Amino acid sequence: MSTHLPRLVVAAPASGHGKTTVATGLMAALARRGLEVSGHKVGPDYIDPGYHALATGRPGRNLDPHLVGEERIVPLLLHGARTPRPADVAVVEGVMGLFDGQIGGDGFSSTAHVATLTASPVVLVVDISSASRTIGAVVAGLAGHDPGVRVAGVVLNKAGSPRHADEVRRAVAATGIPVLGVLGRDDAIVAPSRHLGLVPAAERADAATSLERLAAQVAERIDLDAVLEIARGAAPLAVPAWEPAAAVEPVAAAARPKVAVAGGRAFTFTYAETTELLEAAGCEVVVLDPTRDTGLPPGTQGLYLGGGFPEVHAAALSRNAALRDDLRAAVAAGVPTVAECAGLLYLCGTLDHAPMVGALPATAAMAPRLTLAYRSATSEVATLLGRPGETVTGHEFHRTRVTPAAGGTPGWVLEPTASHPRTEDGYASPTLHASYLHVHWAGHPHLAQRFAAAAAATAPYSPVAPVAAPAAGVPAAAPHDAPPADPLRHHGDTETSAADGTPLADFAVNTYDGPRPPWLTAALLGSLDDVGAYPDAARVRVAEEALARRHGRPAEEVLATAGAAEAFTLVARARLWRHPVVVHPQFTEPDVALAAAGTPARHVLLRAEDGFALDPSRVPDEADLVVVGNPTNPTGRVHPAVDLRALTRPGRLVVVDEAFMDAIAQPRHALADAEVPGLVVLRSLTKLWGIPGVRAGYVLGEPAVLEQLRAVQTPWSVSSTALAAMRACASDEAVVEAAERVRRLATWRGVLVAGLDELGVPHVPGHAPFVLARPGAGVREELRRHGHAVRRADTFPGLDASWVRIAVRSPERTRSLLTALASITSGVGAR
Repeated sequence: MSTHLPRLVVAAPASGHGKTTVATGLMAALARRGLEVSGHKVGPDYIDPGYHALATGRPGRNLDPHLVGEERIVPLLLHGARTPRPADVAVVEGVMGLFDGQIGGDGFSSTAHVATLTASPVVLVVDISSASRTIGAVVAGLAGHDPGVRVAGVVLNKAGSPRHADEVRRAVAATGIPVLGVLGRDDAIVAPSRHLGLVPAAERADAATSLERLAAQVAERIDLDAVLEIARGAAPLAVPAWEPAAAVEPVAAAARPKVAVAGGRAFTFTYAETTELLEAAGCEVVVLDPTRDTGLPPGTQGLYLGGGFPEVHAAALSRNAALRDDLRAAVAAGVPTVAECAGLLYLCGTLDHAPMVGALPATAAMAPRLTLAYRSATSEVATLLGRPGETVTGHEFHRTRVTPAAGGTPGWVLEPTASHPRTEDGYASPTLHASYLHVHWAGHPHLAQRFAAAAAATAPYSPVAPVAAPAAGVPAAAPHDAPPADPLRHHGDTETSAADGTPLADFAVNTYDGPRPPWLTAALLGSLDDVGAYPDAARVRVAEEALARRHGRPAEEVLATAGAAEAFTLVARARLWRHPVVVHPQFTEPDVALAAAGTPARHVLLRAEDGFALDPSRVPDEADLVVVGNPTNPTGRVHPAVDLRALTRPGRLVVVDEAFMDAIAQPRHALADAEVPGLVVLRSLTKLWGIPGVRAGYVLGEPAVLEQLRAVQTPWSVSSTALAAMRACASDEAVVEAAERVRRLATWRGVLVAGLDELGVPHVPGHAPFVLARPGAGVREELRRHGHAVRRADTFPGLDASWVRIAVRSPERTRSLLTALASITSGVGAR
């Protein structure tokens, strides 16, 4: 038997070169040509196949010799290529570098290994952003390293310019390997990451839109005909396709046993072959979403809780108390249950203090380090899945820990490796198997057989009537407190402690959640040598010149200030304003400064129903001063630069507060680097660098306007320490660190937004390092009672007590807040 399957493997010199982008883009672009495309991934990764499935409209498949054995790689490739329909072409995405495989295994399970087993041509993706002619040597070296691996084409990724790409093309031409296309830099088509890699496609509302854009770019910039020609040149494969029906036998049962398989946003890691084996064994597979479904499917006889991100979705899982109770009762009743990694965490009593199912006598928490390893595992006794002395292969992939790590009967005993000791892992019994180890059942079909047989022998589960929680355990709600006497002078720092002075978890102050970089600390400490003298004009000038270089502007267009708050005071005092306008809701310090100067501001209130979007036509023509935030505090709204420019006109000064602009990932609407007549920009170093006590900020604008501000500035208002911070934060070192902090903030913000979405809490879309949410009146006070401080929003003109502003914090801290919010919004802890 011989099968001709057009196919290719997408590989790279190392991780980070763009394999997922190119492989997924090729799949999508070919599918949009009308071809049936089968997507595959070398290695155990679950996340990339999710993007492959989105691109192709069919399940993504894994090809991993460690997990399934070398002999099953080609059969599984052929199975995936004909299920659910025959494919016209198969695209296999590699893993890590081309020849990188199992540590100590001499390339076992590497991309090259799978390319050799499947006799597939290789297309190299090479990031050329940091080199030019050297890329030719890299390609030549990879192509010549192993005669069994045929490199048939190259895609150049992250080209800086056409000239740069042409230089690389000429270098690669010397190898005789064709360049199939060139992709430039485009962060908009790169999937966001978090602690375990890319964010799964199922968790990204924008995934389909990004994929459409990627498919269009790949179709435009990569020669798809040449790609198909390479794929069609692959030799026929002379082995039969894998058949799940040949790997297991149907269980003897009068009716098909119903198996609930966890899915939804929190459980996205399940190999397609797992459910295919269960169905081939006679089971009816029903998907269960633990974040949404309030009970087990009627008649459930088996539970499969696979991998995913329960730590990210802990609040939604915890909030679904009805399903947690149902699952706990089902496991206790002996319903056969398999839980891998995420499933293990979900069955624990708590996860980062959030209540989970409680079926295991263990707790789970985030850990400081990632555990990622191929493992071999042995069962020491008979359990639901294992038999004494039986060994399986699998992998670990988590950044959590379970305490205790194993029960009296562990799920597996993990054999030692060069970097991992022999350890007992998980909990097992004749009806339960819960562990961190991910096992690909296509490589060990007897596990599926045993699980299906156990399900068939189990009576359908009937849930017990829920028992109401005792009212005595619910403390009284705190009274809704009245707004401050002077709302415009209220700031988030006053909310970070309880009435008795006990510190609360701070989600009220918008500063970066992390330590200062060492170079900034050194600069601040070094400034103490200068505090014996007044900060003279020369030192101020040096700081302003550093800031000017940072923004590509002349030094005359920069004014150092004691934070943005002083800048508002200078603006208010610089002229006798007749019709000042502040666009609200926004930071209230401009109102305070104008009122103190004797010219209270009029307000233009943006509407929630419009997403707090700015309409320049709503600003009165007679306004001679307009103050607007971008991104606006507290809404997080980023106003288009064109709308801000539209506010300018002769006789009017437009002040744009960009205090948070340096904390967002794509500041294309920033105006700090632009010279716009009649417009000044305010910046702050407080937020991104976490130094509110230093009071360091600056104004960017026309020299004539800045001279007016300088004329009313108090002498020596900017301290030596603030000047040192300005110089340090304008350095090249700071630019690199800022980019990393911005990337981290975007990832952390995604955790907060995803949690709010799962809890059904309305919030304003945005990019700022805070989120304006509307959980309802009284929720802020309940959160305080649970130990969490969020910023009240009823002190911002245009908002009421139903709104709160939540600062972006690290995922671990955010999950604690979301858990508290879940209990409050579901009625637990409030009345």
